[in-house]
Amino acid sequence: MQKKKKSLTKRREPLAICRGHIWLDGSEGTFLGYGRVVLLERIREFGSITKAAKSMELSYRRAWVLIDSMNRQAPKPFVVTAAGGKGGGGTLVTNEGELAIKLFWKFHDDFQKFLEREEQNLGF
Repeated sequence: MQKKKKSLTKRREPLAICRGHIWLDGSEGTFLGYGRVVLLERIREFGSITKAAKSMELSYRRAWVLIDSMNRQAPKPFVVTAAGGKGGGGTLVTNEGELAIKLFWKFHDDFQKFLEREEQNLGF
């Protein structure tokens, strides 16, 4: 049985990795961040705050507090609700909410690219 030859060149692992989180602050603190945008996407998907919250393992109350905070700080609401009843209720992400989702993911992608560039510039 032959022994494996060890490579003379070591695989270089980075000594440091750039990481970060990005969010937007408003007049009341956090306005828009990763979790809030995912909540908006889940509301769009399910048409329900309850279902969106459950899918993220959030309480309904916590989801509502986040939605209310975004709606109060935005120029126009990101989420609108219709009360239940004979026709049933529902929750919709508004055009402004859709734009916020799109802009946040663009901002997030640009930030990730920035981190990757800076990591390469570390030089070790």
